[in-house]
Amino acid sequence: MARTVDARGFSCPQPVMMALKALAEADEALIVEVDHETAAENVERACREKGRSSTIRKTDSGYSVEVSPK
Repeated sequence: MARTVDARGFSCPQPVMMALKALAEADEALIVEVDHETAAENVERACREKGRSSTIRKTDSGYSVEVSPK
């Protein structure tokens, strides 16, 4: 099961920091919910730099970045 981080309502760099904190705490899959495309792209880039693959999906409430488990 994937852990969910709700970063909606936060502006950058807060969503990236929240995602990186969650990545450091566990090797499981992660879903990061954000408000806007720029935040989704920044989270995706940060996860990729940590060796995790991810995909961005448009949702009704913004964007969802789905990060693979380690």
